[in-house]
Amino acid sequence: MRTISKLLLVFAFLQTGIHLEAQTKISGEQAMKTMLKATEYMVQNVSTNGGYVWYYTPDLSRQWGEMEAYKSMIWLQHPGTISMGHLFIDAYHTTKNEYYYQAAQKAAAAVVQGQSLEGGWNYMVDFKGEESLKQWYNTIGKNGWRLEEFQHYYGNSTFDDDVTSDAARFLLRMYLEKKNSIYKPALDKSIEFVLVSQYPNGGWPQRYPLKEGFSKKGFPDYTGFYTFNDDVIWENIHFLIQCYVVLGEQRFLEPIHKGMDFYRKSQDKSGAWGQQLNMKMEVASARTYEPAAYLPSATCENAMLLLKFYQFTGDKQFLEGVPKAIHWLEKTALPKDKIEGNRTHPTFVEVKTNKPVYVHRKGANVKFGSYYVDYNDTNLLSHYYGKAHVELQELKDEYQRVTQFSDKDATKDSPLLPKQFHDVETQQEYYDLNRYNFSFKPEESKINEIINSLDDQNRWLTSRVSISNPYIGDGKNEEQTDKYATTKVGDETDTSPYSNTTNQKYISTGEFISNMRMLLNYIQYNKSNTVN
Repeated sequence: MRTISKLLLVFAFLQTGIHLEAQTKISGEQAMKTMLKATEYMVQNVSTNGGYVWYYTPDLSRQWGEMEAYKSMIWLQHPGTISMGHLFIDAYHTTKNEYYYQAAQKAAAAVVQGQSLEGGWNYMVDFKGEESLKQWYNTIGKNGWRLEEFQHYYGNSTFDDDVTSDAARFLLRMYLEKKNSIYKPALDKSIEFVLVSQYPNGGWPQRYPLKEGFSKKGFPDYTGFYTFNDDVIWENIHFLIQCYVVLGEQRFLEPIHKGMDFYRKSQDKSGAWGQQLNMKMEVASARTYEPAAYLPSATCENAMLLLKFYQFTGDKQFLEGVPKAIHWLEKTALPKDKIEGNRTHPTFVEVKTNKPVYVHRKGANVKFGSYYVDYNDTNLLSHYYGKAHVELQELKDEYQRVTQFSDKDATKDSPLLPKQFHDVETQQEYYDLNRYNFSFKPEESKINEIINSLDDQNRWLTSRVSISNPYIGDGKNEEQTDKYATTKVGDETDTSPYSNTTNQKYISTGEFISNMRMLLNYIQYNKSNTVN
C-alpha cells in the first residue's frame, strides 16, 4: 500500500509539473504577437521612406549608420535597410502575415530609389539628394578620423561591406517572392552592373565606375584596385551563382569561373595574399592604416575559398595553392611570447621580409593626426588591431577533409552542376549558400527575456550601440600627442563612432534583427517538432 501511495504521490507531482510547464511554456502565438508589435513600431515610427539606419536615440533626435546620419538618410549595409528587408521576407515566410511582406516592399522601394544610374549602390541613401549628401561628406564624413572611406565624396557605387551585391540579392528575393515584375528592371540593372564592373582577369574593384585621376585631387584612389577586403570578389561570385541557379541564364557561368580563377591567379608565389592588388597584381596599400602588405587573415580566408571552389567545379587546380598558404601561415605565426589570447598572427606582414609590421597613429584628429608603420607591437590601434585571429587549424582540417573526396563526391552539392540547374524544384526559388542558419534549439529563458524586454512603446532598447561626437567643425588641436593612439576616437572633433559606455538606451536595428530571428527560430523549431 505504501508503494502504491508513493506512486500516486509521484504521479500527482508529475501531473503538477506538467501542468506548471504547460502554464509557463511560451506559445508560438505569443512570439508572433511580440514580433508584430515590434515590427509595427519600427515600420511606422522609425523608418525613413521604408529604410533604416543602425541606431537611434529613443526620441529619434539623432541617428547613426556607420557614422551619424541626417534625418533624410538611410544606411544600406548590415544591419541597415537591406538586412531589415531580408528579415521581413523571412518573417513573412514563417508567419504568412502580409504585413511583413508589405514592410519588405517598403524597404525594397527605398533600395530601388537609392540605386545609381549605373545600377549599384553607395553605403547610404540621402533622400534630399546629391547636394545634401555632399554636405554630409564635407562635414560629418570628412571628420571621421578612422573612417577614410567617408572622408570624401566619390559619386559612384561600392562593393565594400557587401553593399551592392546584397542590395542586388535583396531585389532578387523580392522579384522571386511573388514573381513581381516591378522589381525586374532594378534587378536587371544591378546584374549588369556586377557583370560590367568585373575586370577581364576576373577580379573586381572596390568601387565602380572607376574614378580615374581621383588621386590627383588629393585622395589615394585605391578603390579601383582588385579588392578582397570584406569579401568584395567572393560576394559578387556568390550573387552571380544565385542568379545562375534561379534565373537559369548560362551567361553567368563565364564570369563566375573567371571570378573563382582570379583567386588562383592572385596568390603570391609565397602562398600569401594581400587585401588589395594594384593593376600590376602587386600588393597595394589602401586606407592609410592599411599598408602594402600580406594579410594572414585574408590568406586563410582565400585558401578556404579555394577549397570551396574545388567543391563547386571538381577542378584540382584550386587545391594546389592551399598547401602553400598553410606553409606561409605556419611560417608567419607570432612567437608564443607575442601571441595575445587567440590572436596568433600579425595583421600585416611585410612583403620582402615576412616580418610583422604594425600601424600606429599620433595626433588628436583627422586634420592634424596621421598614421605610421613600424615593427613595434606596443600602442596598437584599437579600431584596426595589429594582431589577428587566424583559423589555421580549421583550414588544415578542411584541406584534409576535402582532399579525401573523389571528384564526384566533392562536387555532389555544387550549385554549378547541370543536375542542380535542371532540377525543377529549384527553379525560380531563392537560392542561398546558407547565408543565415538559425536551426539551433532556442532556449525558453532567452525567448521569455526577449518577449518581456519589449517596452510599453513596443521597442527593444539596448545600450550595446556605437554613437559619436556631434559634428562641431574641423579639428584645431595640432599637438602630435599619443593620447589617442589606442582609443577608438580622437578629440571632440572626431566624428568616428565609439562604443556607448553609459546606461543610456537606444533603438538598434541590429538588436531588433537579432531578437526577431530568435523568435522566428523559436516558432519554426516548435512547428517542426509538432509536425514530427
